[in-house]
Amino acid sequence: MFASETRTWWTGREARPSDRRKWVKVFEACDEDKKGYLSREDFKVAVVMLFGYKPTKIEADSVMTSINSNASGICLEEFIKLMEKKKAAQLHQNEIRQIFTAFDRQYRGFLTLEDFKKAFKQVAPKLSERIVLEAFRFLGSILILKESIA
Repeated sequence: MFASETRTWWTGREARPSDRRKWVKVFEACDEDKKGYLSREDFKVAVVMLFGYKPTKIEADSVMTSINSNASGICLEEFIKLMEKKKAAQLHQNEIRQIFTAFDRQYRGFLTLEDFKKAFKQVAPKLSERIVLEAFRFLGSILILKESIA
């Protein structure tokens, strides 16, 4: 599924009604004491239920500090906004993975400059080799930075 196909059903701005209903159900299930908000631990459980992984301490801290500082936790509307962003990011990551897989014709798990050139020759034959080389170098520097942060 490429970007154009994804955008036909998800704009990243507004949740589909079925997503919103699911998020409300998860919110209600995680708000066991019916406080009207999710604590840090409640939030972690909700993310596990929706995305299948437990958020790191850094991610949970980031979320908790991003909400209204007067609140005791994450209210329903804030939770829905967070889940909309999380889903949009997940879809974007899936698009990148699918594009990478299309470029990795030999299924090696990495791209060489030659792979990159061949792919661009097919999808953008008039693009100069210099621009393709710059794009390859740019992506390489991003990946190196990402690896050093992780």
